[in-house]
Order: sequence, then structure tokens, then C-alpha cells
Amino acid sequence: MNILALSLQFFACAAVIGAAGFVLSRSADRLAGMLGWGRGWVGLALLATVTSLPELAAGISAVVVVDAPNLAVGNALGACVANLAFLVIIDAVQRHQPIYRAAGPTQLLSAGFSVVMLGFVALSLVVGRNNPALLHVGLYSPLLLGFYLLALRSVHAHERDLLRALTSSGAAPEPVDQQMLRREWRRFGLAAVAVVGAGIWLPEAADQLAQALGLSRSFVGTIFLALATTLPEMAVTLSALRIGALDMAIGNLLGSNLFNVLILAIDDLFYVRGPLLADASAAHGGTAVAAMLMSGLVIIGLVMRPQGRVLRVTSWISIGLVAAYAINLAVIYLAAA
Repeated sequence: MNILALSLQFFACAAVIGAAGFVLSRSADRLAGMLGWGRGWVGLALLATVTSLPELAAGISAVVVVDAPNLAVGNALGACVANLAFLVIIDAVQRHQPIYRAAGPTQLLSAGFSVVMLGFVALSLVVGRNNPALLHVGLYSPLLLGFYLLALRSVHAHERDLLRALTSSGAAPEPVDQQMLRREWRRFGLAAVAVVGAGIWLPEAADQLAQALGLSRSFVGTIFLALATTLPEMAVTLSALRIGALDMAIGNLLGSNLFNVLILAIDDLFYVRGPLLADASAAHGGTAVAAMLMSGLVIIGLVMRPQGRVLRVTSWISIGLVAAYAINLAVIYLAAA
């Protein structure tokens, strides 16, 4: 398939994802209002899971069909870095103030859990073939699953307590129209199918383009495939911003990072030749550290809530995110050279 055909395939997928992403965000926002869920948790649990399914499909395909552990690991970790870098665009779009001033405190939990989970991944990549394993699965996989479930529970409980504190003690909750609720779930489901279907189609073009250009799979997984599979997150995040759901937009990106790290545990289950991270290149450790560094910057921004902008364009937190992303690109390119 030539470059033109691959480009047409990519833009067709992008158009479908963009349109379906807007519907997905509006439905998620309405469901949050009907069910009394916090927008941050909806972004973390609902939107992040749906938009990260292309990364899951690409990772399983990489280890089962292609037998390319570097492609799977590079895709998952590269998607984490790409999601955090996309916060820079959100920050620039929010012209009235930096996003960190308006974001809810729940986002601190998501970013904190992602640092912990990425830390386990970085350590496992450093240990390499000395990773302890149960059968063919590394012991880091059940730890990643446990932290992911704990993150979902913690964010949900935190936002539930916040919503209770904001609700007047004497106010009774309004009854939910069950027919409208079912209709909204159907709309959400159809939009999710469209996003996932187009998102799964994207990696094929990225992989074929990489083969045509003669690039290594570590580089392709971290850059091309990661950018392709994070397109659903970007489309849904921008759609959430259009309806004024900033917490849902940020929660989608940070929640996608948690799910992307969990994908490594799922890929590990399908990779039967031993622990996945034991066979992956140590160069991916640099990407994991870059994602931890960028998550740390996000945490600093959420705590300090910077008000000023550099050259009236973006916050200094975003400048740091761009620098960390550029350094990671250079490191992974030099390692693959």
C-alpha cells in the first residue's frame, strides 16, 4: 500500500473518531449528571477505558501475531508520554487561565497512581531477564492490576465525598428517567464502538508506514504507533473541552495513562515466552522515566496552581512537559539508531 493510500486510511479513521468522540463526551457528561458521578471519575473509568482499547488491541496483536515485545511496550509507554504532552495543547486552548487552576483535586490521585505504576514498570525494565515470574507472567503484572483497581476505587470514593459535601443536606436527589438513561447508554455504546473500531484500524497504517521507512520497532512503537492509538484520547479530550467538561478531559488523559500501564500486564499474559518486560529493550525504561517526570510536573501544577503564562501562551508546567517529551524522543531515537 502506498503512502497516499495509508494517508487516506489515517484521515478517514481520524474523521470517524472525531465525530464519534464528540458524541461519546456528551453522552458521558449526561450520564455523569443522571447518575451523580463525578466528571473526573467518568473520564478515568468510562472514557479512558474506551479510548485506550486501540492500545490494548495493538499490544495484544504485537505479542501474539507479530511476536514483537518492543512494539507492544513502546506503544503502551509511548502513549503515556503522548497523552501527557497533549496536556500542553489543552493548556494553550484554555486561554483564560492555565488548566491546573481549574482542574479538580481528584486529578492528583490519578497522576500519583500513574507515577507509582510507571515506577514498577521502570524497575522491571532495569531488572530485565532477572524479573521474577509465575509461569510465564512477571510478578509485576498482578501488582499493576492491583494498583489500577485501587486507583479506580480511590478516585470514585474521593469524588463521591466531594459531591456529598457540595450537596445541601436537605435536598433530595431528583428521580432519573430510566428511558432517557437507557437511551443515553445506547448512544454512548454506539459512539464507543465507532471510536474503538476506527482506533483499532489506525495501527495497521502506522506499522506499514514504519516498514516502508525502515524504522526500528522500538522507535515505531514509541512514536508512530503510540501517536496513532492515542488519537481517540485526543479527539474525546477536545470534545470534552467543547462542552466545558475540563475535569472529564484531564481525567480521560490521566486515566488513559493508568489503563495503558495496565495494558502491559494484559500483554504479559498473552506473551507466552516469559515476562514481557524481560524481553523488551532497556531503552523503554527512558520512556517510563519520562512519563514519570511528566506526571510529576502535572502533580506540581495541580498543587501550585500556576496563574501566569510564559509569553502569554502557556504555563511553565507545559514548557516542562514539552522539554521532557522532546528529550524522550531524542533518547528513543538515539537508542534505536
